[in-house]
Amino acid sequence: MIQGSIVALVTPMFNNGEIDKASLKKIIEYHIEQGTDAVVAVGTTGESATLTEAEHCDVIKTIVEYVAGRIPVIAGTGANSTTEAITLTRKAKEAGADACLIVTPYYNKPTQEGLYLHHKAIAEAVDIPQILYNVPGRTACDMLPETVGRLSKVPNIVGVKEATGDLTRIAQIRALTGPDFALYTGDDATSREFCLLGGNGTITVTGNVAPRLVHEMIKAAMQGDKETSLAIDNKLVDLHKHLFIQSNPIPVKWAVAEMGLMKDGIRLPLTWLTEDCFTQVRDAMHKAEVLK
Repeated sequence: MIQGSIVALVTPMFNNGEIDKASLKKIIEYHIEQGTDAVVAVGTTGESATLTEAEHCDVIKTIVEYVAGRIPVIAGTGANSTTEAITLTRKAKEAGADACLIVTPYYNKPTQEGLYLHHKAIAEAVDIPQILYNVPGRTACDMLPETVGRLSKVPNIVGVKEATGDLTRIAQIRALTGPDFALYTGDDATSREFCLLGGNGTITVTGNVAPRLVHEMIKAAMQGDKETSLAIDNKLVDLHKHLFIQSNPIPVKWAVAEMGLMKDGIRLPLTWLTEDCFTQVRDAMHKAEVLK
């Protein structure tokens, strides 16, 4: 089971929107040095919605090559088309990814049966560990615990990223799945509590900016150390808030650029962080001790 602080990597770009592989390599080395436990390549924070299929697959392949087996690589391969999700998942396996993270179909608003059949079809088509991803705030589609429970019985489906921020779902999903099914949070603001309640880790945006602190906080929480995890999380609380001051990944890409790890590139329809937000994000970075 992949556990701990799993960073949903930004995809670095030049200011014309082209992929910046030199910065991508720098970011990978930074995360390995800082103790990040695993990375997600081209998840939604990696702007999967605006990369072409060829770019999407190339970035996954490049990240796998740069990581070179030092930590696990989870590939984001979800789509609102089941056929497209199968294709992306198959190509991620061919690229050498350790697992895939598959977001619920967005905009379509499928029924719970549709969600079950969608994820079942992907799992049956591609023999690679697959993690469900439920983020109704972005997809307008909520995968209920009962559906997660059904899908946990499907071979290859090994966990869920639950990004509702609803901590009551941990016990519900655990009871419906069992101890070997991985429960990850996708909500940075509640990640400490999630792991104290028995979660297996976080798939984090904040970890792009403060990877060492997030790693240490999640490790302490998973060990049941409330005092240590709270002390660390107090340094991160403003990042959890202000990295979402505008739509993700706008603020986090600005912050990573501010750290000197990438250029100021993002793709339309997203735009660069507006100047009126700079101070709040920068102050949060100072509090987390990632800027001097």
